[in-house]
Amino acid sequence: MSTTVPTRAAARRRRVRLPGGVALVLLLAFVFLSVAGPWIWGDAAGATNVVDANQAASAKHWLGTDDLGRDLFARTLVATRSSLVLAVLATVVGGVVGVALGLLSGASNRLGKVLGAVINLLMAFPALLLSIFFAVLFGIGSVGSVLAVGASFAPGFARITQTLTASAISRDYVEASRVLGKGPVTVVLRHVLPNIAEPVILYTTIHIGTAILALSGLSFLGLGVQPPSYDWGRLLSDGLTRVYITPTAALGPAVAIVLAGLTFNMAGEHLSDLVGGRRSAPRQVDAAPAPADGPGATGTETSSRGAHAEGLADQAFGSSTAPAARPLLEVRGLRVVYPGPDGGTVTPVRDVSFSVAPGETVGIVGESGSGKSMATSAVAQLVEAPGSVHAETLRFDDVDLTRRTKDDERVLGRSMAMIFQDPGEALNPAIKVGTHLVEPAVVHLHEDKPLARRRALDALRAVAVNDPERRFGQHQHELSGGTKQRVCIAIGLMGEPRLLVADEPTTALDVTVQRQILRLVAEVRDETGASVLFISHDIAVVSEISDRILVMYAGFVVEEASTEELLARPAHPYTGLLLAASPDMAADRSRPLPMLDGRMPGPGVDLPGCYFADRCPRAEQDCRDQRPPLLQIGAPGHRAACWHPLTADDPVEAPALVEERAAS
Repeated sequence: MSTTVPTRAAARRRRVRLPGGVALVLLLAFVFLSVAGPWIWGDAAGATNVVDANQAASAKHWLGTDDLGRDLFARTLVATRSSLVLAVLATVVGGVVGVALGLLSGASNRLGKVLGAVINLLMAFPALLLSIFFAVLFGIGSVGSVLAVGASFAPGFARITQTLTASAISRDYVEASRVLGKGPVTVVLRHVLPNIAEPVILYTTIHIGTAILALSGLSFLGLGVQPPSYDWGRLLSDGLTRVYITPTAALGPAVAIVLAGLTFNMAGEHLSDLVGGRRSAPRQVDAAPAPADGPGATGTETSSRGAHAEGLADQAFGSSTAPAARPLLEVRGLRVVYPGPDGGTVTPVRDVSFSVAPGETVGIVGESGSGKSMATSAVAQLVEAPGSVHAETLRFDDVDLTRRTKDDERVLGRSMAMIFQDPGEALNPAIKVGTHLVEPAVVHLHEDKPLARRRALDALRAVAVNDPERRFGQHQHELSGGTKQRVCIAIGLMGEPRLLVADEPTTALDVTVQRQILRLVAEVRDETGASVLFISHDIAVVSEISDRILVMYAGFVVEEASTEELLARPAHPYTGLLLAASPDMAADRSRPLPMLDGRMPGPGVDLPGCYFADRCPRAEQDCRDQRPPLLQIGAPGHRAACWHPLTADDPVEAPALVEERAAS
């Protein structure tokens, strides 16, 4: 006969199952007693018999009797209902008040600091002390004790809700909801609350046990349930006077309080373990490659310079659309300002001016911190307080974005679409893909849901999502990285997009999927006639899809030109260095890639001259003394902000710039 030695994992699983099983059995027992206890033992608990008063434990009365001869064991069982019901009510009161305060604190910039300070103050006091304080305010009795314990729990609920809300409110799918024109109440109820509900529910389950202890403590002190009603705390208080004579009078309710508290705590912890295990377990994802996703649709972040280099010469994504006389989007003198330390200001976008013509694709490129994403957030009206947007002109179509109305918000939600950098953050994990797709058509185009569903399936087919009917009913965690981004593009097609704002939509994808997404964006532009504002830190990616390119540095546009002109004749040294860092297939592999030393000036720095001067080998004193304006250089439409630009006779000077700086 063979003997099986249990593994550590198996033993660990058994250790996890045992407390969970015990907690479930005890929980069912307490639920049964709270429902059936008064029916079964109600008569015995209420029957008085002076002859049997104050008896000790016996076979007839397991816990003895009280001073009126009532059976204490029956009264302990009957008190289960009042003890549990009051505990649940108190937890619900604390949860409702605390969650509401936490949502306001986490989602409101104006009330957040004040409510946060109040929450911090209340959290400094022990919950039982707060319960006693509030019991005096609300009055003694069942109602007062429930309100008192609920009020003492509210700060804890508010703290966890505030923390979770602050994390959820910054997600891209919340920003996308704002782009759709949704109000703050809708955003909180639809996108924030469902995504924080799970930890809040777990927190609530665990606190029911704490509520039992708190309510029993108030009743024990005479501030809770009053005669003739009773709960475990009242029974414990009455039995304590005879603890040295008949200790079972106090032992019964004491054991019930401790056992109930442990049961709900174990149940909450076991539920938390189950949820955590479900989250950490690997999910089954369709491994069959989509026809358009290719073999690399895994969302893996890899180096893409080689593939982009090939794309520099590939004209498959080019567009010959010429700028119209009146631009679709016009931006002049755009600034984004935040309050800084010591009463100062932080300005991530200092002075940005550009325009986008109907059907045109404009790329914005720059290293991290250059202000490109913040500038487009200002265009999409996603800059929240305490940030403020200032502009001489900020107009989309016929809407003045500096003074928009409710009607203008409907136009923006219908005509402007946003593709975020991380599709996993852009899609609400609590909502199915189909709901994401249908919502814009229902809200802004006022279509009925069957028609919107048909359009959503057509949009999924248009962006080459395989098996759109199945994808329609899935959640975002069931999709690959490339499919998620395709879904985000399909959501943008559900309205009547005239401007598609793509904020680094290929950064989180691998090389193969990056190229597919670029091709898809170009196809969407050609089929719908929409303009595209494409943001990336990689100039090679931008050059594949853009008609014109803006180069940003430290919150300024330092160069603007058509893609062909910029690649052939860069004027600003910074642009030359960006191009030099993206080699083509003919690059000398024996030489290292150029590198740019130093750091970009932060948004809180205010300089009189060129912000690139400290890193530029061509800089002279005039560059540091006076800021160069953005002026035309060379071909029409080619502008650069540089006192000493690269010359047309030496368009490939960028590698020499690095060597010159290293030698100096």
